[in-house]
Amino acid sequence: MRTSTPPPVAPAGDHHALAVVLFAVVVLVTLGITFWAGRRGSAAEDFYAGGRDFTPLQNGFALSGDYLSAASFLGVAGLIALYGYDGVLYSIGFLVAWLVVLMLVAELVRNAGRYTLADVLALRLRRRKVRAAAGGASVVVTLFYLVAQMVGAGSLVALLLGTNSAQARTWTIVAVGGLMIVYVTIGGMRATTWIQIVKAFMLVAGSVVLTVLLVVRFHGDVAELMRQAAQHSGAGQRYLEPGLKYGKSFTSRLDFFSLGLALVLGTAGLPHILSRFYTVPTARAARRSTMWAIGLVGGFYLMAIALGLGATALIGSAEVRQANSAGNTAVPLLALVLGGGNGSTGGVVLFALISAIAFATILAVVAGLTLASSAAFAHDIWAGAWRGRPRGSRGSRGGRGRSAAVPASRRSRRGADGASAVAEHKEVLVARIAAVGIGAVAIVLSLFAQQLNVAFLVGLAFAVAASANLPVLLYSLFWRRFTARGAVWAVYGGLVPAVVLVAFSPVVSGTKVALFPGMDFHWFPLENPGIVSIPLGFLAGWIGTLTSPEPADPDRYAELEVRSLTGAGAV
Repeated sequence: MRTSTPPPVAPAGDHHALAVVLFAVVVLVTLGITFWAGRRGSAAEDFYAGGRDFTPLQNGFALSGDYLSAASFLGVAGLIALYGYDGVLYSIGFLVAWLVVLMLVAELVRNAGRYTLADVLALRLRRRKVRAAAGGASVVVTLFYLVAQMVGAGSLVALLLGTNSAQARTWTIVAVGGLMIVYVTIGGMRATTWIQIVKAFMLVAGSVVLTVLLVVRFHGDVAELMRQAAQHSGAGQRYLEPGLKYGKSFTSRLDFFSLGLALVLGTAGLPHILSRFYTVPTARAARRSTMWAIGLVGGFYLMAIALGLGATALIGSAEVRQANSAGNTAVPLLALVLGGGNGSTGGVVLFALISAIAFATILAVVAGLTLASSAAFAHDIWAGAWRGRPRGSRGSRGGRGRSAAVPASRRSRRGADGASAVAEHKEVLVARIAAVGIGAVAIVLSLFAQQLNVAFLVGLAFAVAASANLPVLLYSLFWRRFTARGAVWAVYGGLVPAVVLVAFSPVVSGTKVALFPGMDFHWFPLENPGIVSIPLGFLAGWIGTLTSPEPADPDRYAELEVRSLTGAGAV
């Protein structure tokens, strides 16, 4: 049942022009949404939270759009095409993570925060250093995630153009970086949310079309699909058994456990996911949004498993690896085969449509990530930690000074209507400038990571999020004795080890697909640091709290507990 045509390659001629036109349409539509949304409001609440007027269904699509990134559409299917059962296990971690978000995070974060993760911490731990630590960790996490999306864009467009040249991938990465800066600086959260909604609908619809065509191709015989996949995988029956990628040694099995731990725990600490809960009006809406997202994400990953198997059955693992060593182009190549193969109009049209959807996926996710990182820098580091006391943090030691000396009667109206509006305007301006700088850094880092699988790169981002953000968030919400020192230690105690271990891992040096393949300075044997850095984050927060010279304030914890559970006083 495997196609007898030669291995698929990128379209050429008039068909190539059609694919390019569809890419251009995606860019024009997303830019149109950006300019439309950018004219609807410029206040901080519009830029950071989209006015908080999205419905649970809309936000559920946006959440799934933020989550179903290039790692999901390109990377996971590619891993399944190359490694079979081990790739399927990888996808399960992405889905299970949403149960943690639903049970522990969604409603509490919506009630306790304003725009960012640091807002949740600041409600109880009113210190500049806490905001600075949380904001810095958020920027690092989003940079890791941004690199993964932009690497996926480079692989996709290089395939579309019929070339595997580094120059084509480089210019694609630069172009995607430029577009994401435009989306954020002009449209803010409102534009980003609508782009995510449109993209999520396109992604699910495209996946349904491919899955239906694949099922028809095999006459609904899933067993035959799996047999053909094993036959053309180059590994035989081992393709359908655990261990093809992660079972070769004790180290590889430990690496897989570390990766799974990072995926399951990391979602609840991703800044661009947490910020989504502030775009709906209530905590109940946030919970319903999460339930919609779980349904959409679960359905998508079931289809991704089928598409990965289909790519192996109809194309072969060797051909997938030849097109892209990390397997990132398996789904577009499968679309080409299902549409009729090389040279057919149907094949090229389907190839172009799926490639355009994947490109829209990348554009939407990088916009959300850039917005989250620029918000963390402007709202948490610049406005909250560097300039002074963040709004709403009464009694902060870091905020004492001139503002504390002004009588309340003089501050009330002026602060609300005058100085506050000016401060918000400056903060949004700083966020837009930060988006440019963060975009530039992401472009440079992406140019060095072009040979890495995008799903694997996202795994690193999840590890950093689970190590630095999740411990401080859970401790703050559920541990009455937690202190400001504990918060700072938890963030840095997870962030620093995660980044250091990645820097001295096989990801950076010592292998042919490392960032620096000609060098070898790695001493940490695992590719994902989660198994070490996540416990260190929790341990550092616990030790920091026990050794803190200042005890926890029970009144502030009571305020946080009541607000997070009931919504009383929530914005």
